[in-house]
Amino acid sequence: MSTAYPINEIFETIQGEGQFTGVPSIFVRLQGCPVGCPWCDTQHTWELKEAARVGASGVVNKAGPSEQWAELSAADIVALFREQGYQAKHVVITGGEPAMYDLRPLAAELEPLGYRLQIETSGTFTLLVSADTWVTVSPKLDMPGGYLVRPDCMQRADEIKYPVAMQKHIDALDNLLSRCPPRPEVSISLQPISQRPRATELAIKTCIARNWRLSVQLHKYLNIE
Repeated sequence: MSTAYPINEIFETIQGEGQFTGVPSIFVRLQGCPVGCPWCDTQHTWELKEAARVGASGVVNKAGPSEQWAELSAADIVALFREQGYQAKHVVITGGEPAMYDLRPLAAELEPLGYRLQIETSGTFTLLVSADTWVTVSPKLDMPGGYLVRPDCMQRADEIKYPVAMQKHIDALDNLLSRCPPRPEVSISLQPISQRPRATELAIKTCIARNWRLSVQLHKYLNIE
């Protein structure tokens, strides 16, 4: 039996954050997340409500955020890519919290077709991904859901992307890196929260001092999805 995924939306755009900024990408947003970040901009993906279930056409290029979701298999997702005429070969699996689900069947369907997968995760669930999946961990610390960032997720991370506004956020990241050290070759990016000038100044200063990267949420500057 094939694995089915609760999909909130699928769309093609430009990746606006982190290592792959500027790369044409297909975003596959999964429904469901118990982490509970108060500042989350996709709170409509938190709950998996049966009353919000729709058909496949209801999650492609939505007019706006909604709780609607469709149950799609990996083969269904590939079929949607083809029906929509998507050209991008970089696929970003996001959420919600996509690590709640086993993504290996999806990778097994997509990778032989030349797609590269990237997962964006809070690092609070065991990662069930292919060996070639690019793992972006955006650690969520001390969130209302009570989930802890997992050392195995930090070890698997290809990229750590962390939102900052104040020095206490840098200190919290330092503590996490000490407790759950990633691989030496990991890419670390700081992302100023809401493009605030003071947050941006802090992120730039810290990135220069530590030879880290700056992630500026390009899609928000360009006003695209």
